[in-house]
Amino acid sequence: MTRQEFAELINNKLVFLDGATGSNLQKEGMDPGVCPEKWILEHEDVIVALQKEYVKAGSDIIYAPTFTANKIKLDEYGLADDIGSINKSLVDLSKRAIKEANEELVKEGKAERKCYIAGDITMTGKQLYPIGSLKLEQLIDIYKEQLSYLYEAGVDLIVVETMMSLSECRAAVLAVKETSELPVMVTLSFEDDMRTLYGTDPATAVTVLQSMGVDAIGANCSSGASDMKKIIDVMTEVAQIPIIAKPNLGVPVLVNGKTAYSNTPEEYASEMKELILSGARIIGGCCGTDPSCIRFLRKEVDKLSYDDIKDKICEKVIKASKKKILTSERCSVDIASGKKFMIIGERINPTGKKALQASLREADMDMVINMAEEQEKYGADILDVNVGMNGIDEKEILLKAVEELSQSVNLPLSIDTSNVSAMECALRNYPGRALINSISLSENTDKLLDICKKYGAMFVLLPLSESGLPKDIDEKKNIIHNIIDMAKNHEISKDNIVVDGLVATVGADKNAAIETLETIRYCKEELGVETVCGLSNISYGLPERIYVNSAFVALAISKGLTMAIANPMQELLMNTIFATDLLMAKEDADSRYVERMTENVSVQDKQEVELSEKVISNIYDSVLKGRKEHITEYVQKELDNGCLASDIIDNELIPAINRVGDLFASGRYFLPQLMKSADAMKEALDYIEPYLDKNTTDNKGKIVIATVKGDIHDIGKNLVSIMLKNYGFEIYDLGKNVEADDIVNAAVEYDADIIGLSALMTTTMMEMKNVVDLARNREVRAKIMIGGAVVTEDFAYEIGADGYSADANDAVAVAKRLISQE
Repeated sequence: MTRQEFAELINNKLVFLDGATGSNLQKEGMDPGVCPEKWILEHEDVIVALQKEYVKAGSDIIYAPTFTANKIKLDEYGLADDIGSINKSLVDLSKRAIKEANEELVKEGKAERKCYIAGDITMTGKQLYPIGSLKLEQLIDIYKEQLSYLYEAGVDLIVVETMMSLSECRAAVLAVKETSELPVMVTLSFEDDMRTLYGTDPATAVTVLQSMGVDAIGANCSSGASDMKKIIDVMTEVAQIPIIAKPNLGVPVLVNGKTAYSNTPEEYASEMKELILSGARIIGGCCGTDPSCIRFLRKEVDKLSYDDIKDKICEKVIKASKKKILTSERCSVDIASGKKFMIIGERINPTGKKALQASLREADMDMVINMAEEQEKYGADILDVNVGMNGIDEKEILLKAVEELSQSVNLPLSIDTSNVSAMECALRNYPGRALINSISLSENTDKLLDICKKYGAMFVLLPLSESGLPKDIDEKKNIIHNIIDMAKNHEISKDNIVVDGLVATVGADKNAAIETLETIRYCKEELGVETVCGLSNISYGLPERIYVNSAFVALAISKGLTMAIANPMQELLMNTIFATDLLMAKEDADSRYVERMTENVSVQDKQEVELSEKVISNIYDSVLKGRKEHITEYVQKELDNGCLASDIIDNELIPAINRVGDLFASGRYFLPQLMKSADAMKEALDYIEPYLDKNTTDNKGKIVIATVKGDIHDIGKNLVSIMLKNYGFEIYDLGKNVEADDIVNAAVEYDADIIGLSALMTTTMMEMKNVVDLARNREVRAKIMIGGAVVTEDFAYEIGADGYSADANDAVAVAKRLISQE
């Protein structure tokens, strides 16, 4: 299947996917904890019968049961060496199902159905660096290996599904794009707060992945159809490609000791209509759904007019196409004209900064992160990152800076380097949609445009050629046109281009500002492209430069300037920008101006507050910001000064992690920041432990924790373990896919106060009940606390658990409460 054929299929009708696989196989006897691929191959008729019914029910695309058939997952069952035969055999079973379905349809006097097979891949269970140890290129190679066997087996397209990490989505997409021309669909799973486990919102996910050239994007699992509507609504606001909706059959509930779902197939089908009206064009089901759901869904869809649906979708796509969005992994910024004036923070640049140069030579990112956090606090919308200087490996240091900044701040990045290799390395690893700063007319133009297209970046067009600065405005316009035409040849539209006005020094050329303003006007009014300029050049060599810069930016905004590269900590400049936006009647400019001017805190006041905060404790600051590199030095310094180890824990570490928990609960911190802070605290606790008085150490209780049998996900469980240990609990982490008997035995052996159980899948959550029942039957004294993406508080009490934890931060509070009840 070509990408064009896929596009034509979607354009002509609503496309139906299949429903669940795992939950249906469990109904047929597949036990939790077994390798699903191995079980399927030992029970071929079961999967063939299931997929055959999906085809007959109306599925246009069925997913080959290769979901976890990657090397890392198969290795957990000792089957990594069989990865090729497993993947190819599983695809063959889907082919057999389609063939048999059509044979039966013909016998029934019905027409054969064209049905495509999607090779199905997902997360590996290992986390990417810097949160985990798995490097991006390793992950891409793991995906490529599985994909090679799927291609050999003859799949029609690829689906990347049930993803929680945008970085891992990007890795999978790169693996597909670098090995085939097949269409690729991507679906992510979102939490109740409409973010993935790693903090990505639906709009950001769509923006990043469609810019990389995926053919369709959407959501699967996550929730029932009614709750998924809000996710689809957000996606359609920015999507220019087809949207996929594959929800569960409602919320998991317990019925007669077994997992069931809150909706019936009829209710599922009825609620799916709303997702279609919201803009979903590719539809199917996830956990709990079966062939009857697809059958009912087709009947409901027959009542709708596809032409009306298509017209509404086209309207949304046109509206979405007017957005020009940059993103980090967790935040989107629309730079389209008419919005607020944007500031690209300029401070992360070693030119003239001896302290930053020294820091970069040591590959120490503390100063880089401090500069980024300050600029974010003072109003920057995007952060420029430039580490170019002598005496360093720019590629290595730029990559490290991008990795650290991606975890530490939420703002999108502008990657600023003339080193093509460093640029590609940074963009390849950046988990968002970056701005390339910049591309001019040179021998590297085509190479940089290729990179821009591949990684879905936007770029700054710098109107320079190998001859140097343009001699006049006409030459400048000619260069702009040439690069725009070259970009078009690389299938990059001008909507992805931001032209640099190329500011010269007014002290040397009195017409410098006038020519830049004309460039800005021309780009906005005649070319319809966004613009940017650096402000510092205009006033070079003049006294009191801030006044010249501020006046110039006001004039430039009036001509249509989109953004400026500037220092957001310059109060006069920033106030001028807010006031100019107000006078230009930009969207929400009045409320932004009033809010800024009524804060009544000057830059100097803010700096004094920051200074006082830093004096409080470097240890507190390290935990709060997730920086473990120097935390043991800070601990040792305080110990040398006579501070008690227990006081460091009680007065600095615990308050810091409490603050981190508050920021996580309020949605200002996300999983990456939470894990970095937890790691920093663990580093300090491990170091300080020998200095503690063993007789007075406050052990808050013993907890045995595990991911239940059949579930091989442990991201959340690992974080809970770290958090609980940081708060003084004694933790016995049994790992993942643990038998109920082993969990209960460990609770008895360690005389545990609490058993903590985690499950991420609806197909394994019932194993929690087995642990609860076994613990009660053996009269184990430990209280039982459960949690996980699919688990609800109602489910916890239905199975007899003593407590439910919504997340890692909540787990601490629940554990304290359960122990206090003893």
